[in-house]
Amino acid sequence: MNFQQLRSVREALRHGFNLTEVANALHTSPPGVSRQIRELEEELGIEIFVRAGKRLTGLTPPGEAVLPIVERLLLDADNLRRAGDDFRDQAHGELAIAATHSQARYALPGAVRDFRATHPGVQLHLHQGSPRQVAQMLLEGEADIGIATEALAHYPALVALPCYVWSHAVIVPRGHPLLDAPTLTLEALARYPLITYDMGYTGRSHIDEAFQGARLAPQIVLSAMDADVIKTYVELGLGVGIVASIAFDPARDTALSAIDARQLFGLNTTRLAVRRGAWLRGFVFDFIEVFAPTLTRRAVEGAMTASPGAEALAPVDLPPPHT
Repeated sequence: MNFQQLRSVREALRHGFNLTEVANALHTSPPGVSRQIRELEEELGIEIFVRAGKRLTGLTPPGEAVLPIVERLLLDADNLRRAGDDFRDQAHGELAIAATHSQARYALPGAVRDFRATHPGVQLHLHQGSPRQVAQMLLEGEADIGIATEALAHYPALVALPCYVWSHAVIVPRGHPLLDAPTLTLEALARYPLITYDMGYTGRSHIDEAFQGARLAPQIVLSAMDADVIKTYVELGLGVGIVASIAFDPARDTALSAIDARQLFGLNTTRLAVRRGAWLRGFVFDFIEVFAPTLTRRAVEGAMTASPGAEALAPVDLPPPHT
């Protein structure tokens, strides 16, 4: 048994049983992958995969049982390497952060700046994606830290900790009639075409729930992942925007005005997640605390050793993102 065999099994599942894609991921050939899997199956005395001819089509019941063990062995091997790196050289290394577009654009820059000032030997890699993609990057070991508002708390294999709470803002061109109203209401918003986030992004679920609760059908004419895109189309007069309040900058968005909408859509919680059971190097804890000062090393380590779901009980009355 060797790690290449274990990686071949894991990557086969991750790449939908496509041996060509597995071979590309492992920098080998499809016959080489097939041989590694067969040798492991022969050693264990079981078939891990269901086959149709030479193609893999799924996991057998024994395969479903051994796959978590394969994942743990590979995670432990990665932890061993990281532990060695940490004790050998604490000042140098790589830190991969996965975040949604809004977090990468508005919440992370200040923390990255301050972290770089104190950790010049650490190379940062910033990956952007949807909340589900952020979670997947963590689960597959492509990222050390994940930051998003949606989805992260839904994965038992992740430790998702609240960082800060935020609200939405309605943005309109200067001089818009909504600016003259004494109180912003859902009924007033529903009279205008709306531009906001895609489903599953940046608190969109709270927006939909608010309109549904009021039995209103909003006219969402355009949705996007990125608040900058939303603001661009609001400036063009295509509709009224609903974005995270941190995405509005009066100094930059001079053609727009913002209206606080927390009373309409409630508060949202952005979470920072790490993979349960992963070894985090010292500078990873340092970055987490720079980004969210409430998340000290002691707090994060405590959550990582707690049973799944326990970290969700942490308080959410937290400060705004690091700036």
